Amino acid sequence: MNVIIKSLNNDANIIKKVKKFLFAQIKQEFGYDYVPKWHQDIVNLDEYYINPQRNNFFIALDEKTNEIIATIGIRAYDKDFKEFRGIYSKDSTSSIWRLFVDKRYRRCGLASKMFNVAENFAYESSYDNIYLHTHKNLNGALDFWTKMGFIITLDVDDELETVHMEKKILGIKLPSSPSIFNYAVEF
Repeated sequence: MNVIIKSLNNDANIIKKVKKFLFAQIKQEFGYDYVPKWHQDIVNLDEYYINPQRNNFFIALDEKTNEIIATIGIRAYDKDFKEFRGIYSKDSTSSIWRLFVDKRYRRCGLASKMFNVAENFAYESSYDNIYLHTHKNLNGALDFWTKMGFIITLDVDDELETVHMEKKILGIKLPSSPSIFNYAVEF
């Protein structure tokens, strides 16, 4: 199967499909629907990912069906966690958001490829590091991010089992196509 990874643009039909995909994934993984406090970036994809020059949102499409099968967002660090004041900034730190892979397409390297595309974008956008937070109770999440080179900076030990992580950007090289990457994925 061929998978196309590309940047999300301001196409209203695609944005609608991305939102539907994201909220379905959130429901499946976390068991809840839209929470305004947590999902403003999804509701306002253009404001958070499409319009800012140093931000991006990537989607993976099944080339045959044109179905969205994975997503990842990268944007300038915009949180105000007191623990990280003076450590992370929007100028030097990017942050990963909304990495989801449809269950039917997991365990074939697609999440790693999505992250590699996002990391390459961060490198080309002159960020020094990447921040993210995840949850220990998400199946495989912590293992995945440590395999991608992230280290734990803070284990909150809250009811959501939140873990904050970071990675120094190494500067990887991917094929130099403007915004589309083709990968063959075998099942």
